[in-house]
Amino acid sequence: MAALTDVDTEGWTQRFDLLSDPNRLEILLSLHRVPGICVGDLAAAVGRSENAVSQALRVLRQQGWVSATRVGRQVSYQLEDP
Repeated sequence: MAALTDVDTEGWTQRFDLLSDPNRLEILLSLHRVPGICVGDLAAAVGRSENAVSQALRVLRQQGWVSATRVGRQVSYQLEDP
């Protein structure tokens, strides 16, 4: 059995914090269902403003959960680890 000091409690705390927000969780689930979706389509799918979705995606990108691909002016998002 692993000692408690071997557990990455800080990392798990960050993961649970990200997943505890219903908006971010819904965005992650939507990206799982439709990888490569753009902000506008994602906002419509989850019923939120593009600004709110963009802010959530920024947090998810910073934490390494989501990546973005730009083609011209279009930016599509996908899970970093499906």
